Amino acid sequence: MNTSVPNNESKAVIMEIRAGAGGEEAALFAADLFRMYTNYAKSQGWKQKILDSHPTSLGGIKQIVFELKGEDVWEKLRHEAGVHRVQRIPKTEKGGRIHTSTASVAVLPKPTKTEIKIRPEDLKIDYYRASGPGGQYVNRRETAVRITHIPTGLVVTSQTQRNQLENKENALSILAARLLEMERKKMHEELAGKRKSQIGSADRAEKIRTYNFPQDRITDHRIKKSWHNIDKILDGKLDPIIKKTTQLLK
Repeated sequence: MNTSVPNNESKAVIMEIRAGAGGEEAALFAADLFRMYTNYAKSQGWKQKILDSHPTSLGGIKQIVFELKGEDVWEKLRHEAGVHRVQRIPKTEKGGRIHTSTASVAVLPKPTKTEIKIRPEDLKIDYYRASGPGGQYVNRRETAVRITHIPTGLVVTSQTQRNQLENKENALSILAARLLEMERKKMHEELAGKRKSQIGSADRAEKIRTYNFPQDRITDHRIKKSWHNIDKILDGKLDPIIKKTTQLLK
């Protein structure tokens, strides 16, 4: 495997959104975040491709991986990586109590063919039936793909397409991005020594933002700035947040 550190001019990224603490409410919040980034991408004229998705029966998302391609996509989205926290009354809450849930976001530059090469002999590829919410089979053919990268133990899946080849290509794209991110972090660690600082901007352990519905406020904890009109922002009106975080987190 050959790798190099991606430059900041990358015109394609792979984003991962995972439901965190909070059960179904966390999955619904993950779906809200996906809708937010989808609408923002449309406003920027970017192209989107879903690489893998695991929805829930109530309309939430356990995990979704997708590619965004377009001008300045990496520069504008790189600071979205981290843990996003929501505080609101879930639709399923009968007592009117406010719940706190989380979802994590990763933003990975998509490697070019020259940045990373994966050897076929390093891969274990399995095929299985794609499933939907509640374990229902989407189809009866084994079109879903699971790839294990033997040297690192990384496992990626894709089941969004109806044929094995497209799902395999999607899974390989996810794997390449994760391998390059591992290499990037390793190089940053070597440059920074053993200090316990944050590595890059894709550390999912960092709580970066809180979406407080009762107070109609979104707060970015890294730059200590807040915005109102949550519904508007979740509809994709992210420009004010993107511009401010890009300006202050460079």
